[in-house]
Amino acid sequence: MKNRHTIKVSVKWIPIFSIAFFFIGMLFSNRWWSPTESGSQLIAQHRRDQELQVVSEDCNSKKKKQGQDKDVMQEVYKTHEAIQSLDKSIATLQMELAATRSTQEMKVADQSSNSSHSQNGPPRKKVFVVIGINTAFSSRKRRDSVRETWMPQGDKLLRLEKEKGIVVRFMIGHSATSNSILDRAIDSEEAQHKDFLRLEHVEGYHELSAKTKIFFSTAVAKWDADFYVKVDDDVHVNLGMLAATLARHRSKPRIYIGCMKSGPVLAQKTVKYHEPEYWKFGEEGNKYFRHATGQIYAISKDLATYISINQPILHKYANEDVSLGAWFIGLEVEHIDERTMCCGTPPDCDWKAEAGNVCVASFDWSCSGICKSVEKLKYVHEKCGEGEEALWNALF
Repeated sequence: MKNRHTIKVSVKWIPIFSIAFFFIGMLFSNRWWSPTESGSQLIAQHRRDQELQVVSEDCNSKKKKQGQDKDVMQEVYKTHEAIQSLDKSIATLQMELAATRSTQEMKVADQSSNSSHSQNGPPRKKVFVVIGINTAFSSRKRRDSVRETWMPQGDKLLRLEKEKGIVVRFMIGHSATSNSILDRAIDSEEAQHKDFLRLEHVEGYHELSAKTKIFFSTAVAKWDADFYVKVDDDVHVNLGMLAATLARHRSKPRIYIGCMKSGPVLAQKTVKYHEPEYWKFGEEGNKYFRHATGQIYAISKDLATYISINQPILHKYANEDVSLGAWFIGLEVEHIDERTMCCGTPPDCDWKAEAGNVCVASFDWSCSGICKSVEKLKYVHEKCGEGEEALWNALF
């Protein structure tokens, strides 16, 4: 038998070895498990990096989106402005097209009437301005006072039209009864003075808006003018100054000239200028939009043609000057506030004349015309008239 050597370990070494083996085990244990923990840390760090990257990309995308939103809004604004500009251009072209179409239709009508030798008369005459003096059956004395002062008569009236292109006519319709004594009186007056423009209109104070539409339509059909003027028969007018004032705006296509105002909308039925449709202008006590006062105003050819074409659908308010302003309020029209067209009677207009600022028209605001014009018009003409030679020597 082989000899077996038995190694005996003292009991006192056993704790020492146990402790040593314990630390050796801990050492190996840390060495084996630490890589696993480092891997977890790396994974966690990688996740944090990915999250930071996602957040960073999200922030960048938001900034980019905000920039894109700003660009989009700018494009929207530019598109809106372009549409507005296009709408204005279309409106302008439509009005010009309507005016051109109407003129061509009138020329065709004139040519056909000439070829057939109808009773419609010669084609439209080319003139500078047509002035319609609004009058009534009962206003014979007013008309005579105008004839004796600022309106030329007889051969001078024809010369004014031929040399200066200024047509002046009293405009009046007919009575509700056919061939009444009122109509015959106008026929007789026309045979004497030859200064009327007869309208297809039934006369009446509350029909002034309709009469205004018919006047412009009739005048456009008869004369090819640069301007059309409406004036009341109790207003003093300096024709030379009127023509010179209009000539300054000759190159403008759509102008509306007069003393612009914005009076109150009167809802009370008992007042003179009651507006039955007051509710259309907002709350009670509101004012009208800006419009030329009705004593005298002028419009350019395109606007008169526009009225002629659209006459059936133009709404009529109680007051004629408000109606005219309403017809233009939504169009591309230049409103010209010409204060020389609403001077007062002496001493206002004669002081201005002495200072070299001759008025186009004079009247009293308190009377919506010259107070007692039959008696006073001659006095106003002497004080504020431009002189007969001023008209014939005027260049326009």
